[in-house]
Amino acid sequence: MRLTAPPVDGAANDALIALLAATLGVSRSAVRIVVGATSRNKVVAIRGLSEDDLRRALPPLAQG
Repeated sequence: MRLTAPPVDGAANDALIALLAATLGVSRSAVRIVVGATSRNKVVAIRGLSEDDLRRALPPLAQG
């Protein structure tokens, strides 16, 4: 995913969490950055969705 928020004071991470939560229909607290909080590439965990639900909800290009 590409974000327009600057990587300053966690703004980009907050924007990513908000975007994923809204897209997936979960609360912001259900989305957690597991790896890469200070990196361009990140691994996130989504609580409350199965892997199949997640794959159906995300656009194909975001499933890389």
